[in-house]
Amino acid sequence: MKRVLSSLLIATALVGSAIQPAAARDHHHHDNTGRIIAGGVAAGVVGGLIGGAIANNGGPRYVDEPRYVEPAPRCWYEDRDVRNRYDGGYHAETVRVCE
Repeated sequence: MKRVLSSLLIATALVGSAIQPAAARDHHHHDNTGRIIAGGVAAGVVGGLIGGAIANNGGPRYVDEPRYVEPAPRCWYEDRDVRNRYDGGYHAETVRVCE
């Protein structure tokens, strides 16, 4: 709301400053192309400010996420008896076990 009010205040100041010189030039009987240009610039600035305030309202944004993610395997370490290669016996060894 603060942005909208500040945008309207700035737009009012710009339009007021654009109209004042155009009205003063009518007294000298010059062509009115300056008034048209100033009006177009003021309308563009006001439209940009209002459009920017509307576009930046902070509403919900939707992001495409992957629909299915492969779960990571569940792993842990266990002490197990492992057959010894050299003499055929067994010894205890910590082994990583995954599901």
